[in-house]
Amino acid sequence: MPAATPPPPARTPPVWVRPQRSARGPRPEFSRDRIAETAVALADAGGLGAATMRAVAAELGTAAASLYRYLASRDDLVDLMVDAVLADPVLTRRRARRPSADWLDDLVALGRDLLALHRAHPWLLEANARTVAFGPHGSDHVEHCLELMEPTGCGTAAKLEAVALITGIVSLFARPAPAGARTLAPQDVFAGASAGRHPRLTAALTHPEPPGPRPDLFEHTLRSVLLGLLRA
Repeated sequence: MPAATPPPPARTPPVWVRPQRSARGPRPEFSRDRIAETAVALADAGGLGAATMRAVAAELGTAAASLYRYLASRDDLVDLMVDAVLADPVLTRRRARRPSADWLDDLVALGRDLLALHRAHPWLLEANARTVAFGPHGSDHVEHCLELMEPTGCGTAAKLEAVALITGIVSLFARPAPAGARTLAPQDVFAGASAGRHPRLTAALTHPEPPGPRPDLFEHTLRSVLLGLLRA
């Protein structure tokens, strides 16, 4: 008879649905907001890896073990950090404004604010790649996106996919170029192309589009993807 498969370990509820701190131990010294603020400052200065439980505790003048009265793990800390930066004043003011008559313009403007946020907090790129639970400010962000998309008449699944795609496009454009990366002309990038084997590519390189104002690539990409997904 085969051995019984052990049940999966119980999942710790997200930090947002747990009490602010453990009921055991001395009176609380800190709030989650202060812990998150301290961690964000460390990550802004040294990357996500700099915001360890030990480093945050040292900045707060306490022992790392004491933070576990407020958080179950470092994943909780990252969740708090992401939610804290989504309370950015620029985003908060945008959420407070009434939508304009053009939902696509509103979403592109929101995308630009998110791009600025990611450039101000580069560690968000790594944090976004982790599994994080949405806190109150993250939920405010998604609610705002859904509000802006109401005029499209699309279903909920398409709207939620659009929220994820906005984050993905922002992350793509916020990613810095690798250190030492070279900028090459198109002819150098495709140095292995030949007219006989690659006639279309060679023609594109030999006869580029006439000079003129080039579209903003971030806006062009965001508009194109959102129009394709949300056109009713």
